[in-house]
Amino acid sequence: MKITVDLPDKAVRDICRYAGERKKGPAIRKMALENLNWRMRQALLDKFTSGEWSVDLPDWRELRKDRELSWQ
Repeated sequence: MKITVDLPDKAVRDICRYAGERKKGPAIRKMALENLNWRMRQALLDKFTSGEWSVDLPDWRELRKDRELSWQ
């Protein structure tokens, strides 16, 4: 999909520099996708830190019992 956006020239130069791209289109695409991925990861983190989601892991000592037996 193609879109048109108006950005100041300085912002476009900064986007190209931070994205490591020489052309405007690929730089903006890269920055937009990176920002999207960051926001999705942040949303997952927020669910875990708020307690909405959780993970029940077994006790680490139980997981290590088989390793203790292999050392003997």
